Amino acid sequence: MGELIDGRKVSRDVLGRVADRVNALKSKGISPGLGIVKVGHDPASEVYVRTKVKKAKKVGINARLYELDENASQGQVMDLVLRLNRDPATHGFIVQLPLPGHLDTDAILNAVAPQKDVDGFHPCNLGLLAIGKPRFVPATAVGIMTLIDSTGVRLQGKHAVVVGRSNIVGKPVAMLLLQRHATVTVCHSRTRDLQRHVRDADVLVVSVGRPHLIPGDWVRQGAVVIDVGINRLPDGSLTGDVDFDGAIERAGFITPVPGGVGPMTVAHLMDNTARAAALASGIGLDG
Repeated sequence: MGELIDGRKVSRDVLGRVADRVNALKSKGISPGLGIVKVGHDPASEVYVRTKVKKAKKVGINARLYELDENASQGQVMDLVLRLNRDPATHGFIVQLPLPGHLDTDAILNAVAPQKDVDGFHPCNLGLLAIGKPRFVPATAVGIMTLIDSTGVRLQGKHAVVVGRSNIVGKPVAMLLLQRHATVTVCHSRTRDLQRHVRDADVLVVSVGRPHLIPGDWVRQGAVVIDVGINRLPDGSLTGDVDFDGAIERAGFITPVPGGVGPMTVAHLMDNTARAAALASGIGLDG
């Protein structure tokens, strides 16, 4: 029977360290500021935004929400992004996804100043990650690494399998695993014999968005399983991309859904914001 990785507990530890960093910055006259741009009224986005504002307040970050109408034009959104780029009180900001379909999401995200891109989505920040000199890493990806570290499992020499190749989770976490000297396989919708790859994984990260894509009996005995998927079933309950009931019988460690990866994303967004404030003030990322 596998051991649960409690994302809520680990995230509280991260937020505690962020609060200490924020207090240290405030003692030097720096008050970290986070901007959140929300376009339209996507119900899931509204929940996520409320959580981000709440956690920011808890650690002492000044969070400000900028709301635009569902029908806001590309120009209106870009104008707001450029204004936040120039605002010295906003050390970092995010554009809450998904955006309405008529907007060019890539153009908007690419307009965010890289030094304020606390989501870590800008090509400059992804490029720095790729060459092993990260500035801001997508929060979910670094949160996954924190969860793996909480198990005490050493990654060096382990075979890590990442199922999913998005720029937000799959690719960044694969690069982070490589930097920790794991051997990494990235699987996706065109992968042949997914089962064979999954069964070889000492560390398995699944981020696809398909309920129970990975049956429990595919999981290697003793593996670390990080389930990033959050899928709502017809009865309203949430489930992951991995068959939890089957996988926990074989895994060494496994994240639940909910309560696993989700809390880590918000915690590391706050950490990125505090780091952005330090960077903007010339203190450096470890200041």
